[in-house]
Amino acid sequence: MDVRNLVDVPAFVTKDGSEIRELLAHRNSCLRRQSLAEARLSPGKATTPHYHRTAEEIYYILEGRGTMRLQDEVRPVGPGDAIAIPPGAVHEIRADPDTPLRFLCCCSPPYEHEDTVLVAPSR
Repeated sequence: MDVRNLVDVPAFVTKDGSEIRELLAHRNSCLRRQSLAEARLSPGKATTPHYHRTAEEIYYILEGRGTMRLQDEVRPVGPGDAIAIPPGAVHEIRADPDTPLRFLCCCSPPYEHEDTVLVAPSR
């Protein structure tokens, strides 16, 4: 049985600039077709706009508030919000200036730096 506790999982920075702790993936469990990670953004910080060539992704907001951009759509997000991100869709998430943002990321297939394509900011 693969059980990982957040406090025991080392953090690393993804290609898009968010700090994540990969809870379950092929690198540390029996899973082969998906991954689950906790991501954190400091107040006012954002991921670099990017897309994934093959992975579909779900963000689930745990704490904090922010703004989610998916393609040309922008909306506020907060605790309890789940965001569906299809492959190829340019996206970024930004923490509000007064609070950190903490969210879960589920990717299928699992997250890989090589599947992440950075794009120039639209602003």
